Amino acid sequence: MSAIQYEKNADNIVILTLDSTGQSANTMNAEFRDSLDEATQKLKAETALAGVIFRSAKKTFFAGGDLDELIQVQPEHATDFFNMVEKLKGHLRTIETLGIPVVAALNGTALGGGWEIALSCHHRIAINDPKSKFGLPEVTLGLLPGGGGIVRMVRLLGLQNAFPFLMEGKQFGVDKAKSLGLIHDTAENEQELLDKAIAWVKAYPKSQQPFDVKGYKIPGGDPKTPAVAQVLAIAPAMLRDKTKGCYPAPEAIMAAAVEGAQVDVDTALRIESRYFTQLTTGQISKNMIGTFWHGLNAIKSGASRPADVAKWQATKVGVLGAGMMGAGIAYSTAIKGIPVVLKDVSVENAEKGKAYSQKLLDKRVSQGRMTAEKRDQVLSLITATASAQDLQGCDLIIEAVFENQELKAKVTQEAEQYLAESGIFASNTSTLPITGLATASKDDQKFIGLHFFSPVDKMQLVEIIKGKNTSSDTLAKAYDFVQQIGKTPIVVNDSRGFFTSRVFGTFIQEGMRLLAEGVHPARIEMAALKAGMPVGPLAIQDEVSLTLTEHVASEARKALQAEGKDLPKTSVDEVVHTMIHELNRKGKAAGAGFYEYPENGKKHLWEGLNRWQKDHDISEQDIIDRILFVQALDTLRCYEEGVLESVIDANVGSIFGIGYAPWTGGAIQFLNQYGTDKAQKRAEELAVKYGERFTPPTLLKTKAEQKQNIQ
Repeated sequence: MSAIQYEKNADNIVILTLDSTGQSANTMNAEFRDSLDEATQKLKAETALAGVIFRSAKKTFFAGGDLDELIQVQPEHATDFFNMVEKLKGHLRTIETLGIPVVAALNGTALGGGWEIALSCHHRIAINDPKSKFGLPEVTLGLLPGGGGIVRMVRLLGLQNAFPFLMEGKQFGVDKAKSLGLIHDTAENEQELLDKAIAWVKAYPKSQQPFDVKGYKIPGGDPKTPAVAQVLAIAPAMLRDKTKGCYPAPEAIMAAAVEGAQVDVDTALRIESRYFTQLTTGQISKNMIGTFWHGLNAIKSGASRPADVAKWQATKVGVLGAGMMGAGIAYSTAIKGIPVVLKDVSVENAEKGKAYSQKLLDKRVSQGRMTAEKRDQVLSLITATASAQDLQGCDLIIEAVFENQELKAKVTQEAEQYLAESGIFASNTSTLPITGLATASKDDQKFIGLHFFSPVDKMQLVEIIKGKNTSSDTLAKAYDFVQQIGKTPIVVNDSRGFFTSRVFGTFIQEGMRLLAEGVHPARIEMAALKAGMPVGPLAIQDEVSLTLTEHVASEARKALQAEGKDLPKTSVDEVVHTMIHELNRKGKAAGAGFYEYPENGKKHLWEGLNRWQKDHDISEQDIIDRILFVQALDTLRCYEEGVLESVIDANVGSIFGIGYAPWTGGAIQFLNQYGTDKAQKRAEELAVKYGERFTPPTLLKTKAEQKQNIQ
């Protein structure tokens, strides 16, 4: 019984201490399943059993399912997997129905399978720790709670109250769990936790789940109750509108919850296992586990960071430019306790940038997420100034001024002299090559790109760009700083547009190409949503502004001409030029773009776009594939050209930086899950019909011939 210590005390209470070997957290792996099997048989054989207490020997209670194991489950394993899940749940159900009290002593976080173990107990006591989290986040990985979580949450909370925790994976702390009635008591330390658990067992010698008591009714009613039936009549349509059919997990959760609420507990558990098996053996959960779990964990552990450089922390950061980006960078830095000097051309401008932080912090205070004292403390870390001398001693300075090489060179030279001796300088640019910007620096080895995304306070990704001469020490420091402020770094090599801006450009350009071809704009926007993109290409182009797109294209054209090359004009250039210079529609900030922005109404597509409209028989699938393939193929070209150095950075960066459809697991994973041989064939079909941008890169052809994934 290696993963569970079985100990019976003098009061005939069995304490099951969860302690997976060789792991920092308990997981539902094969070792745990075998141990639970053994423990259940021993409990059944006990003759004078007073109660059972589940506790943990780890810092947390239980982490959940073994994702390394789940990602390996293939469709041909479905029957064996289903039987294994049913057996595990059968053991928890056996313990739950022994007729004796069963207590969960939660010393810390219990998520996924850990929360399901807790739910299978009659009484739950938690240590009063604000860091502890509970809940069922499986949906975020394309799965559902398969250890009884759906069945028990629905029976304890009711369908409507349980849905947000099941279908959105909402996590909650001790206080919320108490208010929901899911945690019954709290303790201040582990000894009190165990003492209270033992006391409860003694106080309630005969115990069972509330839903196993004869006549128990689900809170709010079952699906036949008129009020619930009314909600359920429209819920699937509302859910479909949200998922656009890309995410089977929320739909499976709703189905398992509603079906399970109409039958007995054991049948409901079996229904849940069937849906769980369906999702686990499917491809989408594998895509999402691969990127959102394994990929993000690899980045957290420094996958793209130079390994031979000591860990570093910034102690004073300078930010040049107090516009939207600079203000956001200053806020994200200060809220992590790092002093920031926010410099602009005038103190008034700098103070405006600081006011952005004030606004965000005030909102936190009003929501009860921060105290007024803490807000004032964070604000005191931001020095708004017009004087470069205030940058003295900064170990990191980030310039976030307008995308103009001359301006960036000027502010770099003005500020760099105040850097601490071992400090580094970063440019927050989205398109300008770092090696070119680094020529303004006195030491290009200490110069690097830090591409933040707007709005900085909400966007998790930071694209770190290495210049030609950027040192590994500078890269390591940049990586450490990004993690220090709680963001996710990816590392790329220098080129125009780097990775995210370059590939993001292909998405909005494809939307405008489709418009120029005569496709109805509403079809374009809807197809993008059905592909899994968060926003349509025309809507996002309005957000970016057409004038910025024109400026970036113009700068790229100039740079290429200087190298004796040219950037041919396309239908996209014609659309952008017409929108700006003939129709005076420059985007959302200007109040008019592809969309209308009525003062008191909802934005909607501008009727004037019908000037491009003509009969077009393109299928919706072709539009969807063009949107997904144009980005995936260009991402692969970035990898092939060495702009990207890892598939992990490609997949994580494409989702968190570009908004590439999360169900795919990322732009390169999209090609892998499609099948490299099939992806090559489809790309060739698209190239014949729509242009050479869909021509498969050599790497795709090579992997297709070998029938291998891109790694």
